[in-house]
Amino acid sequence: MSDVSVETRDANKFDPEAFAMNIAKAMENSGRALAAYLKPLEKGELQDKPPSEIAEVIKTFSAVAEYWLTDNVRASDMQTRIAKDYLDLWGSSVRRLAGEDVRPAIEPSPRDRRFKDPEWKSNQFFDFVMQLYLLTTRWAQDLVRDAEGVDPHTRKKAEFYVQQITNAIAPSNFVFTNPEVLRETLSSNGNNLVRGMTMLAEDIEAGHGTLRIRQSDPANLVVGVNMATTPGKVIYQNDLMQLIQYEPTTENVLRTPLLIVPPWINKYYILDLRPEKSFIKWCVDQGITVFVISWVNPDRELGKKTFEDYMKEGPLTAMDVIEKVTGEMKVHTAGYCVGGTLLATTLAWLAEKRRVRVTSATLFAAQVDFTHAGDLLVFVDEDQISALERDMQATGVLEGGRMAMAFNMLRSNDLIWSYVVSNYLKGQPPSAFDLLHWNSDATRMPAANHSYYLRNCYLENRLSTGSMVLDNTLLDLSKVKVPVYNLATREDHIAPADSVLYGSQFFGGPVKFVLSGSGHIAGVVNPPEGGKYQFWTNDNIKDVSLADWIKGAQEHKGSWWPDWRAWLESIDAEQVPARAVGSATTPPIEDAPGSYVKVRA
Repeated sequence: MSDVSVETRDANKFDPEAFAMNIAKAMENSGRALAAYLKPLEKGELQDKPPSEIAEVIKTFSAVAEYWLTDNVRASDMQTRIAKDYLDLWGSSVRRLAGEDVRPAIEPSPRDRRFKDPEWKSNQFFDFVMQLYLLTTRWAQDLVRDAEGVDPHTRKKAEFYVQQITNAIAPSNFVFTNPEVLRETLSSNGNNLVRGMTMLAEDIEAGHGTLRIRQSDPANLVVGVNMATTPGKVIYQNDLMQLIQYEPTTENVLRTPLLIVPPWINKYYILDLRPEKSFIKWCVDQGITVFVISWVNPDRELGKKTFEDYMKEGPLTAMDVIEKVTGEMKVHTAGYCVGGTLLATTLAWLAEKRRVRVTSATLFAAQVDFTHAGDLLVFVDEDQISALERDMQATGVLEGGRMAMAFNMLRSNDLIWSYVVSNYLKGQPPSAFDLLHWNSDATRMPAANHSYYLRNCYLENRLSTGSMVLDNTLLDLSKVKVPVYNLATREDHIAPADSVLYGSQFFGGPVKFVLSGSGHIAGVVNPPEGGKYQFWTNDNIKDVSLADWIKGAQEHKGSWWPDWRAWLESIDAEQVPARAVGSATTPPIEDAPGSYVKVRA
């Protein structure tokens, strides 16, 4: 039999023979997937030991269980709650079976896309399974929320773990309890499972023993061909970064050039996706001389590179190169996510050294205070960081896939389980989507740098408290006097808007806090031509909660980009003739987007 699956002979008729042959083929492909998973273990490339996260989950749930089980009254109440819910569900199901019009014991959220198929309600079996799942999920969440004797951090971790587990065991994730998948399986005589198991095997092979879920079809999504195509040149490079300068498209440009510091956790081309979505291209077309750092995808040899190295060999070196090319000692700066955190520390370092190199700073969804850092805090405590440091010590780096998975887990139904169902159960390959293709293009992180970042920012929150030491220099954000445009996004799971707002008060100069609609990516990458979302402005940023800030804010339709461009010109409106790329002392090395960005993890 050939490698292709046995297609159904009649799309509208169940064919037992075709079904049996396709199930056999699906099982064969699932065996291939298992072999791909075991291959690194057999070669000794991976240690056959439980991940450290498993021990953390067990320890966290043990603390919650201890709270409930050490008191007989609490334990009885815990059992009574779920028993009553199950009895109510059973009673309503029996009455419905008898023909009564019965109100459900529980209904899914209108925003829960897992249960949108009409058969979840019209079919009594699927309706019962769905309600049973929802009741159990609610009970588990209540147990964690009401465990008042458990410390807040442990309870926060337990809430997160419960969410991950309940998302994973949802009936929508299994063939026989998902009406859409079951219909597809019967109508295609199991051909969907053949395609799905084929993709599963391919994705595990691509991840070298770890499942790398494909979120986008890579066809027609090639860096330098379909994405990151804004014309420019790499004009400088060192071990950690390439510096790209973009070719002007206007006769005149702002005198002060712009340096963009992207996160090293991801690749810079999120700001230069397709031309119609490119923030970098838009800036160039707005008469700005744009330089951007493209970080290296580090290997073991770079594992000892520190946060200090990233500052000195990144933005500080870039400023020196820009001065050589343009003659300008000062630059506008912009930092995205952790790139913004690095930029803020650089500004504090410059302020302490009394070096005047920056005209303004723009922060895109970046945190300088981590008190309200959101769900990522569940990964941060001494035990977890120590375990991660031990893992990184063995390889010198943190593999990009681990960080990508952590981010995906913040929205696991959307970024993990929806693709499991679509790819591996329905057998439907994802469509080409530039943003999700970028999301899966993860980078590694040097152990020394990542450890410093986690400890000094997330664990000890040293930057905003003025106790962070970098290059033997005590950093104080209150000495940063340059104007700051501080952008947050309203639905951000990585840099929550209330965290960004709270961080605004630590700078010593004028801060314009702006809130954009949507999330960590779409709220930033929102070109004016799209006419999507909105943004809010309010000058009051001192001692105010996000909810109160929004109440007093003015809403503006569309993208924040033109507002930022006007803010930039209000600081320095002087223009000069457009500049050539590079100079005699810094000749171009290669075309943008350069070679560093093309190295995949």
